Amino acid sequence: MAGGALEELAGKLADETIAAMDESGHDRLYTEVGEVLSASSQSLEEAFLTEIRVRLAERKARRFLNQRLAQLRAKASAGGASDG
Repeated sequence: MAGGALEELAGKLADETIAAMDESGHDRLYTEVGEVLSASSQSLEEAFLTEIRVRLAERKARRFLNQRLAQLRAKASAGGASDG
C-alpha cells in the first residue's frame, strides 16, 4: 500500500476513533483499536497510533493555549480597569 493511502486510512480511522472516544467517554478506546490492527497490519497500526498521538497532543496543547489566553486576557482586562 502506498504511504499516502496508508496515512489517509490511519488518519480517517483516528478521527473516527477519537469521535467514538468523545461520545463514549472511553479515553483508551484507541488502544483496543490498535490491538485489532496489530493482528493484521503492523504498518497500519503504527500509522494509526501516530495519528492518534498527534491529534491528542494537539487537543491538549490547544486546550492549554485557550486557558492561558483567557488568563492573560483577564489579567489585561483587570489591569486596564484599575488604570481608569
